[in-house]
Amino acid sequence: MNRSIIVLDTTLRDGEQVPGAKMNVRQKVEFAQQLKRLNVDIIEAGFPASSEGDFQAVREVARTVGDTVTVTALARAVKSDIDAVYESVRVAQNPLIHIVLGTSNIHVEKKFNRSKEAVLQMGVDAVRYAKSLLPHVQYSTEDASRSDFEYLWKTIEAVVRAGATIINIPDTVGYAVPEEFGELVRKINERLKNTDDRVILSVHCHNDLGLATANTLSAIKNGAEKIECTINGLGERAGNTSLEEVVMALKVREAHYGATTRIHTKEILRTSRLLTHLTGLDVQVNKAITGENAFAHSSGIHQDGLLKDRQVYEIMSPEEVGADSMELILTARSGRHAFRNAVERLGFATDNAEDFERLFAKFLALADAKKEVYDHDVYYLVTQHRSSDESEGHLYELESFQVVTNERNPTATVQLKKGAETFRGSAVGDGPIDAMYTVIKELVGLDVELKDYKISSLSRGKEAIGRVNIRIEHQGKTYSGRAMDTDIIKASAMAFLNGINAVLLDTVSSESVR
Repeated sequence: MNRSIIVLDTTLRDGEQVPGAKMNVRQKVEFAQQLKRLNVDIIEAGFPASSEGDFQAVREVARTVGDTVTVTALARAVKSDIDAVYESVRVAQNPLIHIVLGTSNIHVEKKFNRSKEAVLQMGVDAVRYAKSLLPHVQYSTEDASRSDFEYLWKTIEAVVRAGATIINIPDTVGYAVPEEFGELVRKINERLKNTDDRVILSVHCHNDLGLATANTLSAIKNGAEKIECTINGLGERAGNTSLEEVVMALKVREAHYGATTRIHTKEILRTSRLLTHLTGLDVQVNKAITGENAFAHSSGIHQDGLLKDRQVYEIMSPEEVGADSMELILTARSGRHAFRNAVERLGFATDNAEDFERLFAKFLALADAKKEVYDHDVYYLVTQHRSSDESEGHLYELESFQVVTNERNPTATVQLKKGAETFRGSAVGDGPIDAMYTVIKELVGLDVELKDYKISSLSRGKEAIGRVNIRIEHQGKTYSGRAMDTDIIKASAMAFLNGINAVLLDTVSSESVR
Protein backbone atom coordinates (compact mmCIF):
# COMPACT_ATOMS: atom_id res chain seq x y z
CA MET A 1 0.00 0.00 0.00
CA ASN A 2 1.30 3.48 -0.91
CA ARG A 3 2.25 5.87 1.88
CA SER A 4 0.26 9.11 2.11
CA ILE A 5 2.59 12.10 2.30
CA ILE A 6 1.49 15.09 4.39
CA VAL A 7 1.83 18.39 2.47
CA LEU A 8 2.51 21.64 4.34
CA ASP A 9 2.32 24.77 2.19
CA THR A 10 4.45 27.64 3.46
CA THR A 11 3.78 30.12 0.65
CA LEU A 12 2.19 32.52 3.13
CA ARG A 13 5.26 32.39 5.40
CA ASP A 14 8.48 31.42 3.63
CA GLY A 15 7.15 32.41 0.20
CA GLU A 16 6.17 35.83 1.50
CA GLN A 17 9.78 36.52 2.50
CA VAL A 18 10.54 37.24 -1.16
CA PRO A 19 10.88 41.01 -1.76
CA GLY A 20 7.63 42.25 -3.28
CA ALA A 21 5.61 39.18 -2.29
CA LYS A 22 4.05 40.68 0.86
CA MET A 23 0.27 40.20 0.99
CA ASN A 24 -2.31 42.01 3.07
CA VAL A 25 -4.85 40.24 5.28
CA ARG A 26 -7.51 40.01 2.56
CA GLN A 27 -5.03 38.58 0.06
CA LYS A 28 -3.71 36.04 2.54
CA VAL A 29 -7.22 34.83 3.28
CA GLU A 30 -8.04 34.61 -0.43
CA PHE A 31 -4.94 32.55 -1.10
CA ALA A 32 -5.56 30.34 1.95
CA GLN A 33 -9.04 29.59 0.64
CA GLN A 34 -7.50 28.45 -2.64
CA LEU A 35 -4.98 26.29 -0.74
CA LYS A 36 -7.99 24.72 0.98
CA ARG A 37 -9.48 23.92 -2.44
CA LEU A 38 -6.09 22.50 -3.43
CA ASN A 39 -6.50 20.27 -0.36
CA VAL A 40 -3.16 20.86 1.33
CA ASP A 41 -2.94 19.23 4.76
CA ILE A 42 -1.29 22.12 6.62
CA ILE A 43 -1.05 25.85 5.90
CA GLU A 44 1.80 27.78 7.50
CA ALA A 45 0.15 31.18 7.53
CA GLY A 46 2.95 33.48 8.64
CA PHE A 47 5.27 34.67 11.41
CA PRO A 48 2.87 36.35 13.87
CA ALA A 49 5.55 37.69 16.22
CA SER A 50 7.02 39.79 13.39
CA SER A 51 4.21 42.38 13.29
CA GLU A 52 0.66 43.09 14.38
CA GLY A 53 -0.43 42.89 10.74
CA ASP A 54 0.99 39.39 10.32
CA PHE A 55 -0.56 38.30 13.62
CA GLN A 56 -3.98 39.45 12.44
CA ALA A 57 -3.49 37.78 9.04
CA VAL A 58 -2.57 34.42 10.62
CA ARG A 59 -5.54 34.60 12.96
CA GLU A 60 -7.92 35.42 10.11
CA VAL A 61 -6.56 32.53 8.02
CA ALA A 62 -7.05 30.18 10.99
CA ARG A 63 -10.59 31.46 11.49
CA THR A 64 -11.47 31.20 7.78
CA VAL A 65 -10.02 27.84 6.70
CA GLY A 66 -9.07 26.21 10.01
CA ASP A 67 -12.26 24.14 10.09
CA THR A 68 -10.79 21.54 7.73
CA VAL A 69 -7.10 22.46 7.29
CA THR A 70 -4.44 22.37 9.99
CA VAL A 71 -3.06 25.90 10.45
CA THR A 72 0.34 26.72 11.90
CA ALA A 73 2.75 29.64 12.11
CA LEU A 74 6.44 30.07 12.84
CA ALA A 75 8.02 30.84 16.21
CA ARG A 76 11.57 31.20 17.35
CA ALA A 77 12.47 29.29 20.52
CA VAL A 78 11.31 32.10 22.79
CA LYS A 79 8.17 32.38 24.90
CA SER A 80 6.82 35.56 23.27
CA ASP A 81 7.00 34.04 19.78
CA ILE A 82 5.28 30.85 20.93
CA ASP A 83 2.54 32.89 22.62
CA ALA A 84 1.98 34.83 19.38
CA VAL A 85 1.60 31.60 17.40
CA TYR A 86 -0.74 30.10 19.98
CA GLU A 87 -3.00 33.16 20.13
CA SER A 88 -3.17 33.44 16.34
CA VAL A 89 -3.85 29.78 15.45
CA ARG A 90 -5.84 28.59 18.48
CA VAL A 91 -9.18 29.31 16.74
CA ALA A 92 -8.42 26.58 14.18
CA GLN A 93 -9.87 23.14 14.75
CA ASN A 94 -6.46 21.46 14.62
CA PRO A 95 -3.79 24.11 15.37
CA LEU A 96 -0.05 23.45 15.37
CA ILE A 97 2.89 25.38 16.86
CA HIS A 98 6.05 25.42 14.73
CA ILE A 99 9.35 26.18 16.48
CA VAL A 100 12.66 26.68 14.67
CA LEU A 101 16.18 26.69 16.11
CA GLY A 102 19.55 26.15 14.44
CA THR A 103 21.73 23.07 14.94
CA SER A 104 24.74 23.68 12.66
CA ASN A 105 28.03 24.89 14.12
CA ILE A 106 27.82 28.14 12.16
CA HIS A 107 24.34 28.86 13.55
CA VAL A 108 25.23 27.90 17.12
CA GLU A 109 28.52 29.79 17.19
CA LYS A 110 27.84 32.78 14.93
CA LYS A 111 24.08 33.33 15.21
CA PHE A 112 23.47 32.52 18.90
CA ASN A 113 26.98 32.88 20.32
CA ARG A 114 26.18 30.17 22.87
CA SER A 115 27.37 26.66 23.64
CA LYS A 116 25.76 23.68 21.94
CA GLU A 117 24.34 22.52 25.26
CA ALA A 118 22.75 25.92 25.91
CA VAL A 119 21.14 26.03 22.46
CA LEU A 120 19.85 22.48 22.88
CA GLN A 121 18.29 23.44 26.21
CA MET A 122 16.62 26.46 24.58
CA GLY A 123 14.91 24.07 22.18
CA VAL A 124 13.81 21.67 24.91
CA ASP A 125 12.39 24.49 27.05
CA ALA A 126 10.54 25.95 24.04
CA VAL A 127 8.96 22.60 23.14
CA ARG A 128 7.88 21.97 26.74
CA TYR A 129 6.22 25.36 26.91
CA ALA A 130 4.51 24.97 23.51
CA LYS A 131 3.32 21.50 24.49
CA SER A 132 1.61 23.01 27.54
CA LEU A 133 -0.47 25.13 25.15
CA LEU A 134 -1.28 22.74 22.30
CA PRO A 135 -0.96 18.97 21.73
CA HIS A 136 0.82 19.29 18.37
CA VAL A 137 4.30 20.86 18.18
CA GLN A 138 6.71 20.83 15.24
CA TYR A 139 10.42 21.36 15.85
CA SER A 140 12.67 22.43 12.96
CA THR A 141 16.42 21.85 13.25
CA GLU A 142 17.49 24.81 11.14
CA ASP A 143 20.47 24.23 8.80
CA ALA A 144 20.30 20.49 9.50
CA SER A 145 22.11 19.60 6.27
CA ARG A 146 25.27 21.35 7.54
CA SER A 147 25.01 20.08 11.11
CA ASP A 148 27.18 17.56 12.93
CA PHE A 149 25.03 14.43 12.82
CA GLU A 150 25.47 13.31 16.41
CA TYR A 151 24.61 16.77 17.77
CA LEU A 152 21.65 16.94 15.37
CA TRP A 153 20.38 13.59 16.60
CA LYS A 154 20.98 14.53 20.24
CA THR A 155 18.79 17.60 19.69
CA ILE A 156 16.05 15.61 17.96
CA GLU A 157 16.02 12.98 20.70
CA ALA A 158 15.79 15.64 23.43
CA VAL A 159 12.93 17.63 21.86
CA VAL A 160 10.97 14.44 21.12
CA ARG A 161 11.20 13.52 24.79
CA ALA A 162 10.07 17.07 25.60
CA GLY A 163 6.90 16.52 23.54
CA ALA A 164 7.58 17.40 19.87
CA THR A 165 5.19 15.51 17.58
CA ILE A 166 6.81 16.48 14.27
CA ILE A 167 10.53 16.73 13.55
CA ASN A 168 11.41 18.83 10.52
CA ILE A 169 14.79 18.52 8.78
CA PRO A 170 15.49 21.72 6.78
CA ASP A 171 18.09 22.12 4.07
CA THR A 172 17.98 25.80 4.97
CA VAL A 173 20.55 27.12 2.51
CA GLY A 174 20.08 24.56 -0.27
CA TYR A 175 23.46 22.96 0.44
CA ALA A 176 22.48 19.29 0.27
CA VAL A 177 22.56 16.95 -2.73
CA PRO A 178 19.95 14.19 -3.18
CA GLU A 179 22.08 11.15 -2.24
CA GLU A 180 23.49 12.88 0.83
CA PHE A 181 20.15 14.29 1.98
CA GLY A 182 18.36 10.99 1.42
CA GLU A 183 20.96 9.20 3.54
CA LEU A 184 20.60 11.82 6.31
CA VAL A 185 16.83 11.32 6.37
CA ARG A 186 17.21 7.52 6.33
CA LYS A 187 19.49 7.57 9.38
CA ILE A 188 17.25 9.96 11.31
CA ASN A 189 14.13 8.00 10.37
CA GLU A 190 15.67 4.74 11.56
CA ARG A 191 16.60 6.19 14.95
CA LEU A 192 13.39 8.20 15.30
CA LYS A 193 11.15 5.17 14.83
CA ASN A 194 13.09 3.34 17.52
CA THR A 195 12.65 6.33 19.86
CA ASP A 196 8.95 7.09 19.23
CA ASP A 197 7.27 5.76 16.09
CA ARG A 198 4.38 8.23 16.48
CA VAL A 199 6.60 11.20 15.65
CA ILE A 200 6.29 12.44 12.06
CA LEU A 201 9.48 13.08 10.06
CA SER A 202 9.33 16.13 7.80
CA VAL A 203 11.66 17.95 5.38
CA HIS A 204 11.96 21.55 4.17
CA CYS A 205 14.33 22.13 1.24
CA HIS A 206 15.62 25.28 -0.41
CA ASN A 207 16.60 25.60 -4.05
CA ASP A 208 19.95 27.44 -4.01
CA LEU A 209 21.54 24.74 -6.19
CA GLY A 210 18.34 23.91 -8.06
CA LEU A 211 18.01 20.65 -6.09
CA ALA A 212 15.05 21.33 -3.79
CA THR A 213 12.61 19.05 -5.61
CA ALA A 214 15.22 16.30 -6.06
CA ASN A 215 16.21 16.48 -2.37
CA THR A 216 12.58 16.33 -1.25
CA LEU A 217 11.86 13.30 -3.43
CA SER A 218 15.00 11.61 -2.15
CA ALA A 219 13.81 12.28 1.41
CA ILE A 220 10.41 10.73 0.65
CA LYS A 221 12.12 7.67 -0.79
CA ASN A 222 14.09 7.36 2.46
CA GLY A 223 11.20 7.65 4.88
CA ALA A 224 10.04 11.28 5.14
CA GLU A 225 6.32 11.40 5.88
CA LYS A 226 5.74 15.13 5.49
CA ILE A 227 7.06 17.75 3.07
CA GLU A 228 7.12 21.55 3.19
CA CYS A 229 6.64 23.36 -0.12
CA THR A 230 5.47 26.56 -1.76
CA ILE A 231 3.46 27.22 -4.89
CA ASN A 232 5.70 28.06 -7.87
CA GLY A 233 8.70 27.35 -5.60
CA LEU A 234 8.38 30.87 -4.17
CA GLY A 235 10.67 31.59 -1.24
CA GLU A 236 13.81 33.04 0.26
CA ARG A 237 16.71 33.56 -2.21
CA ALA A 238 16.31 30.92 -4.96
CA GLY A 239 13.08 29.64 -3.43
CA ASN A 240 11.68 26.49 -1.86
CA THR A 241 10.63 23.07 -3.02
CA SER A 242 7.89 23.54 -5.60
CA LEU A 243 4.67 21.90 -4.40
CA GLU A 244 3.44 21.20 -7.91
CA GLU A 245 6.68 19.52 -8.96
CA VAL A 246 6.82 17.08 -6.03
CA VAL A 247 3.10 16.31 -6.14
CA MET A 248 3.13 15.55 -9.86
CA ALA A 249 6.39 13.60 -9.62
CA LEU A 250 4.75 11.37 -7.00
CA LYS A 251 1.67 11.01 -9.19
CA VAL A 252 3.48 10.29 -12.46
CA ARG A 253 6.11 8.03 -10.82
CA GLU A 254 3.83 6.51 -8.20
CA ALA A 255 5.18 3.01 -8.76
CA HIS A 256 8.74 4.21 -8.12
CA TYR A 257 8.11 6.27 -4.96
CA GLY A 258 5.25 4.25 -3.51
CA ALA A 259 3.74 7.45 -2.15
CA THR A 260 0.82 9.74 -2.89
CA THR A 261 -0.66 13.00 -1.61
CA ARG A 262 -4.20 14.25 -1.02
CA ILE A 263 -3.67 17.24 -3.32
CA HIS A 264 -6.44 18.00 -5.82
CA THR A 265 -4.11 18.38 -8.78
CA LYS A 266 -6.70 20.03 -11.03
CA GLU A 267 -6.44 23.08 -8.74
CA ILE A 268 -2.67 23.45 -9.24
CA LEU A 269 -2.67 25.89 -12.17
CA ARG A 270 -5.46 28.00 -10.67
CA THR A 271 -3.46 28.26 -7.44
CA SER A 272 -0.32 29.24 -9.34
CA ARG A 273 -2.13 31.94 -11.30
CA LEU A 274 -3.76 33.36 -8.18
CA LEU A 275 -0.36 33.65 -6.52
CA THR A 276 1.03 35.43 -9.57
CA HIS A 277 -1.94 37.80 -9.51
CA LEU A 278 -1.62 38.56 -5.78
CA THR A 279 2.15 39.05 -5.73
CA GLY A 280 2.83 40.29 -9.27
CA LEU A 281 5.72 37.79 -9.47
CA ASP A 282 5.61 35.95 -12.79
CA VAL A 283 6.49 32.30 -13.31
CA GLN A 284 9.28 31.60 -15.80
CA VAL A 285 7.73 30.36 -19.03
CA ASN A 286 9.55 27.01 -18.98
CA LYS A 287 8.84 26.32 -15.29
CA ALA A 288 7.82 22.69 -14.76
CA ILE A 289 4.07 22.12 -14.35
CA THR A 290 2.95 25.78 -13.97
CA GLY A 291 5.04 27.57 -16.62
CA GLU A 292 3.29 29.00 -19.67
CA ASN A 293 5.18 26.62 -21.96
CA ALA A 294 4.94 23.54 -19.73
CA PHE A 295 2.42 21.96 -22.13
CA ALA A 296 3.17 23.96 -25.28
CA HIS A 297 4.98 22.43 -28.24
CA SER A 298 6.44 24.30 -31.21
CA SER A 299 9.02 21.86 -32.56
CA GLY A 300 7.80 20.13 -35.70
CA ILE A 301 9.11 16.76 -34.54
CA HIS A 302 7.37 17.14 -31.16
CA GLN A 303 4.11 18.29 -32.74
CA ASP A 304 4.12 15.41 -35.19
CA GLY A 305 4.63 12.91 -32.37
CA LEU A 306 1.97 14.48 -30.15
CA LEU A 307 -0.62 14.42 -32.87
CA LYS A 308 0.02 10.72 -33.37
CA ASP A 309 -0.16 9.99 -29.64
CA ARG A 310 0.06 12.47 -26.77
CA GLN A 311 2.20 10.08 -24.76
CA VAL A 312 5.01 10.47 -27.30
CA TYR A 313 6.09 13.78 -25.69
CA GLU A 314 3.77 14.25 -22.69
CA ILE A 315 4.09 12.26 -19.45
CA MET A 316 1.00 13.91 -17.94
CA SER A 317 -2.01 15.61 -19.41
CA PRO A 318 -2.51 19.38 -19.03
CA GLU A 319 -5.99 18.67 -17.71
CA GLU A 320 -4.50 16.86 -14.69
CA VAL A 321 -3.16 20.16 -13.32
CA GLY A 322 -6.10 22.28 -14.43
CA ALA A 323 -4.61 23.53 -17.71
CA ASP A 324 -6.32 23.59 -21.08
CA SER A 325 -5.63 20.83 -23.58
CA MET A 326 -2.17 20.82 -25.16
CA GLU A 327 -1.38 23.90 -27.20
CA LEU A 328 0.46 23.62 -30.51
CA ILE A 329 2.07 26.97 -31.29
CA LEU A 330 2.81 27.12 -35.00
CA THR A 331 6.21 28.49 -35.95
CA ALA A 332 8.61 28.10 -38.86
CA ARG A 333 9.84 24.93 -37.13
CA SER A 334 6.39 23.35 -37.21
CA GLY A 335 6.11 20.51 -39.67
CA ARG A 336 3.45 19.52 -42.14
CA HIS A 337 1.62 17.33 -39.66
CA ALA A 338 1.08 20.17 -37.17
CA PHE A 339 0.03 22.61 -39.89
CA ARG A 340 -2.30 20.05 -41.48
CA ASN A 341 -3.90 19.46 -38.06
CA ALA A 342 -4.47 23.20 -37.58
CA VAL A 343 -6.02 23.54 -41.05
CA GLU A 344 -8.31 20.53 -40.59
CA ARG A 345 -9.30 21.64 -37.09
CA LEU A 346 -10.71 24.81 -38.67
CA GLY A 347 -12.81 22.71 -41.03
CA PHE A 348 -10.72 22.88 -44.23
CA ALA A 349 -9.93 19.89 -46.43
CA THR A 350 -6.30 18.89 -47.02
CA ASP A 351 -6.74 15.88 -49.30
CA ASN A 352 -5.27 17.60 -52.39
CA ALA A 353 -1.55 16.95 -51.87
CA GLU A 354 -0.31 19.43 -54.48
CA ASP A 355 -2.57 22.19 -53.22
CA PHE A 356 -1.55 21.49 -49.61
CA GLU A 357 2.16 21.82 -50.49
CA ARG A 358 1.56 25.27 -52.00
CA LEU A 359 -0.41 26.25 -48.92
CA PHE A 360 2.35 24.93 -46.63
CA ALA A 361 4.94 27.02 -48.48
CA LYS A 362 2.83 30.12 -47.83
CA PHE A 363 2.55 29.14 -44.18
CA LEU A 364 6.34 28.91 -43.85
CA ALA A 365 6.72 32.37 -45.38
CA LEU A 366 4.15 33.75 -42.94
CA ALA A 367 5.79 31.98 -40.00
CA ASP A 368 9.20 33.43 -40.92
CA ALA A 369 7.68 36.90 -40.94
CA LYS A 370 5.44 36.60 -37.86
CA LYS A 371 7.49 34.13 -35.73
CA GLU A 372 4.26 32.70 -34.24
CA VAL A 373 1.12 31.84 -36.20
CA TYR A 374 -2.34 31.65 -34.64
CA ASP A 375 -5.65 30.09 -35.69
CA HIS A 376 -6.98 33.25 -37.28
CA ASP A 377 -3.75 33.59 -39.30
CA VAL A 378 -4.22 30.04 -40.58
CA TYR A 379 -7.85 30.81 -41.33
CA TYR A 380 -7.02 33.83 -43.47
CA LEU A 381 -4.10 32.04 -45.10
CA VAL A 382 -6.34 29.23 -46.30
CA THR A 383 -9.28 31.42 -47.34
CA GLN A 384 -7.05 33.77 -49.33
CA HIS A 385 -5.23 30.85 -50.90
CA ARG A 386 -8.44 29.25 -52.11
CA SER A 387 -10.17 32.53 -53.01
CA SER A 388 -13.46 31.27 -51.73
CA ASP A 389 -15.97 34.10 -51.33
CA GLU A 390 -18.10 31.85 -49.20
CA SER A 391 -15.47 31.51 -46.48
CA GLU A 392 -14.26 35.10 -46.18
CA GLY A 393 -15.30 37.87 -43.86
CA HIS A 394 -15.57 36.05 -40.56
CA LEU A 395 -12.67 37.52 -38.57
CA TYR A 396 -11.37 40.94 -37.57
CA GLU A 397 -8.09 42.58 -38.55
CA LEU A 398 -6.47 45.63 -36.98
CA GLU A 399 -6.08 48.21 -39.72
CA SER A 400 -5.00 51.23 -37.70
CA PHE A 401 -5.12 52.73 -34.23
CA GLN A 402 -4.23 55.88 -32.34
CA VAL A 403 -3.87 56.27 -28.59
CA VAL A 404 -3.78 59.53 -26.69
CA THR A 405 -2.80 59.11 -23.06
CA ASN A 406 -2.98 61.67 -20.27
CA GLU A 407 -3.98 61.88 -16.62
CA ARG A 408 -7.62 62.75 -17.29
CA ASN A 409 -9.03 61.08 -20.41
CA PRO A 410 -6.88 58.42 -22.10
CA THR A 411 -8.49 57.85 -25.48
CA ALA A 412 -8.13 55.20 -28.19
CA THR A 413 -9.31 55.36 -31.78
CA VAL A 414 -9.35 52.06 -33.67
CA GLN A 415 -10.15 50.95 -37.22
CA LEU A 416 -10.93 47.28 -37.80
CA LYS A 417 -11.60 45.32 -40.95
CA LYS A 418 -13.81 42.28 -41.31
CA GLY A 419 -14.06 41.02 -44.84
CA ALA A 420 -15.10 44.00 -46.98
CA GLU A 421 -16.46 45.92 -44.00
CA THR A 422 -14.57 48.59 -42.05
CA PHE A 423 -15.37 49.60 -38.48
CA ARG A 424 -14.07 52.72 -36.76
CA GLY A 425 -14.65 54.11 -33.30
CA SER A 426 -13.20 55.83 -30.23
CA ALA A 427 -13.49 55.32 -26.50
CA VAL A 428 -12.14 56.67 -23.22
CA GLY A 429 -10.71 54.39 -20.55
CA ASP A 430 -8.78 54.29 -17.29
CA GLY A 431 -5.57 54.02 -19.31
CA PRO A 432 -4.46 53.47 -22.91
CA ILE A 433 -4.96 49.69 -22.87
CA ASP A 434 -8.37 49.96 -21.19
CA ALA A 435 -9.43 52.57 -23.75
CA MET A 436 -8.19 50.34 -26.59
CA TYR A 437 -10.05 47.28 -25.30
CA THR A 438 -13.22 49.27 -24.65
CA VAL A 439 -13.45 50.53 -28.22
CA ILE A 440 -12.64 47.10 -29.69
CA LYS A 441 -15.42 45.52 -27.63
CA GLU A 442 -17.85 48.19 -28.86
CA LEU A 443 -16.84 47.69 -32.48
CA VAL A 444 -17.11 43.87 -32.51
CA GLY A 445 -20.27 43.83 -30.40
CA LEU A 446 -19.21 40.86 -28.26
CA ASP A 447 -19.76 40.73 -24.52
CA VAL A 448 -16.33 39.57 -23.37
CA GLU A 449 -14.57 40.04 -20.03
CA LEU A 450 -10.81 40.39 -19.72
CA LYS A 451 -9.63 37.83 -17.14
CA ASP A 452 -5.83 38.05 -17.44
CA TYR A 453 -3.36 40.43 -19.09
CA LYS A 454 0.36 39.75 -19.09
CA ILE A 455 3.19 41.45 -20.92
CA SER A 456 6.79 40.31 -21.12
CA SER A 457 9.91 41.18 -23.07
CA LEU A 458 11.37 38.59 -25.42
CA SER A 459 14.62 40.47 -26.08
CA ARG A 460 16.68 43.46 -24.96
CA GLY A 461 17.34 46.99 -26.10
CA LYS A 462 15.10 49.70 -27.48
CA GLU A 463 13.84 47.39 -30.24
CA ALA A 464 12.87 44.68 -27.76
CA ILE A 465 9.84 42.63 -28.75
CA GLY A 466 6.98 42.74 -26.27
CA ARG A 467 4.77 39.68 -25.96
CA VAL A 468 1.23 40.11 -24.67
CA ASN A 469 -0.86 37.20 -23.38
CA ILE A 470 -4.51 37.68 -22.51
CA ARG A 471 -7.43 35.51 -21.47
CA ILE A 472 -11.01 36.57 -22.05
CA GLU A 473 -14.30 35.02 -21.05
CA HIS A 474 -17.38 34.81 -23.28
CA GLN A 475 -20.58 33.01 -22.29
CA GLY A 476 -18.80 31.02 -19.61
CA LYS A 477 -15.94 29.85 -21.85
CA THR A 478 -12.35 31.08 -21.65
CA TYR A 479 -10.34 32.01 -24.75
CA SER A 480 -6.67 32.95 -25.08
CA GLY A 481 -4.98 35.50 -27.30
CA ARG A 482 -1.35 36.50 -27.69
CA ALA A 483 0.67 38.73 -29.96
CA MET A 484 4.18 40.13 -30.29
CA ASP A 485 5.41 43.49 -31.48
CA THR A 486 7.98 46.13 -30.62
CA ASP A 487 4.98 48.40 -29.96
CA ILE A 488 3.34 47.03 -26.82
CA ILE A 489 0.12 49.00 -27.45
CA LYS A 490 -0.20 47.36 -30.86
CA ALA A 491 0.67 43.95 -29.41
CA SER A 492 -2.00 44.47 -26.75
CA ALA A 493 -4.62 45.30 -29.37
CA MET A 494 -3.66 42.36 -31.57
CA ALA A 495 -3.70 39.93 -28.62
CA PHE A 496 -7.20 41.11 -27.69
CA LEU A 497 -8.34 40.68 -31.30
CA ASN A 498 -6.80 37.19 -31.35
CA GLY A 499 -8.98 36.38 -28.37
CA ILE A 500 -12.06 37.90 -30.07
CA ASN A 501 -11.31 35.91 -33.23
CA ALA A 502 -10.94 32.75 -31.16
CA VAL A 503 -14.52 33.31 -29.97
CA LEU A 504 -15.70 33.72 -33.56
CA LEU A 505 -13.73 30.69 -34.73
CA ASP A 506 -15.47 28.62 -32.09
CA THR A 507 -18.60 29.08 -34.21
CA VAL A 508 -17.05 29.19 -37.66
CA SER A 509 -14.90 26.07 -37.20
CA SER A 510 -17.99 24.01 -36.37
CA GLU A 511 -19.09 24.45 -39.98
CA SER A 512 -17.42 22.56 -42.81
CA VAL A 513 -15.73 25.24 -44.90
CA ARG A 514 -14.51 24.13 -48.33
